[in-house]
Amino acid sequence: MILEALERVLDDHCNSAAVRRIEAGDRAGPLWDTIEQGGFLDILQPEELGGAALPLPDLFPILECLGRHCVALPIAQSIVARALVGAQATLPPGLVTIANRLQHTANGDLSCVRTPYGLLADYVLTHDGESMLLMPCAGAERTCVGDPRNATATLTWRDVAPVMQLVGDAQALSAFTAAMAAAMLSGAMQQTFDMALAYCNTRVQFGKSIGKFQALQQQLSVMAEHVLAGAIAAECAFRSKGLAPSALAGAMAKSRTSEAASLVAATAHAVHGAIGMTDEYDLGLLTRRLHDWRMSYGAEDYWNQIIGQQILSGSGTLVDQVRDI
Repeated sequence: MILEALERVLDDHCNSAAVRRIEAGDRAGPLWDTIEQGGFLDILQPEELGGAALPLPDLFPILECLGRHCVALPIAQSIVARALVGAQATLPPGLVTIANRLQHTANGDLSCVRTPYGLLADYVLTHDGESMLLMPCAGAERTCVGDPRNATATLTWRDVAPVMQLVGDAQALSAFTAAMAAAMLSGAMQQTFDMALAYCNTRVQFGKSIGKFQALQQQLSVMAEHVLAGAIAAECAFRSKGLAPSALAGAMAKSRTSEAASLVAATAHAVHGAIGMTDEYDLGLLTRRLHDWRMSYGAEDYWNQIIGQQILSGSGTLVDQVRDI
C-alpha cells in the first residue's frame, strides 16, 4: 500500500522533466512537499511517534522504487536519518542527507567528504566516532564533487556547532547507508536495463530489430545477470529484524551493486549508441546516478576490504559464514 502510494507520487512529481528542473536548481517543486506531507519520511518510525512501523524488509522495494525514478532529492537519506534518530529527537524540517563519517582536518575544521545531495541538503546526519551529529549545511563550505547536476559535495565547517548530538552506533549508520545505496542502485540498474531492452526491441536495422542480433543478445544477457545479482544482494541486506541491516550484509550489497553499476551503464550506452549520449534522452539521468551512487558511501573496493577483514576475523569456514549472512 505504501509502495503503491509512493509510485503514484513519483509518477506525478518525479518524471524526467521534474528531475531536470531540480538538477537545474529548482527545489520549489511539489515533490518534497508531497513526500513530507504524505508521511513517507516516517515510514520506519513506530506508530506512537506517528510513523508506519514498516519492517526493514519492506523498505527495500521502496528504496528500489526511488532509484528507478532517479530521485534528485535526499528522500531515502531522510527516511533512514529519522529511523536512526528514532525517539531521541525530532529532526528539524528540511532536506536531511547522511554522511558516514565526520573527519577532523589538519587545521581543525570538520569535514564530510563526498556527501550525497550535499549541494541541496539543509542538514547532514553523520558520526564522529563517538556519537551521531546533525550538522547545519547553511554554515558549511560546499565544494561540488563531480557533475554538479548530481548535487554531491564535500562539506567543511569552521567553528560551527552541531544542531544535535545523539546516541548512535557508527557501524549501524554505515551499514544502513550501504544497504540504502545498494537498493537505489538496484532500482536504477533495473530501469536502465528496461530502457536498453525496449530500445533493442524497437530499433530496426537491416530489416529487423537490433535485439535479434546475437552480439546484442549476448550483451543484454550479461547485463541482466549483473542486474539480478545486484538486486538479490541488495534485498538480502534488508532481511533483518533489527533497526538496521547487518554490517556484513550491507557491505556485500554495496560491493556487488557498485561492481555491477559500471558494467550496466557501459552496456546500456553501447546498446543505444549515439542517442544515449544526448542530454534530451533519459538514459543519461540514470547512468549518471549509477556512477555517482556507485561511489557514494564507498565503492566496491572499500567494501571488499571490510568484507575481507570480517571474513578473516570470523570463525568457521567461508561457506558457513556465507550461509549465516
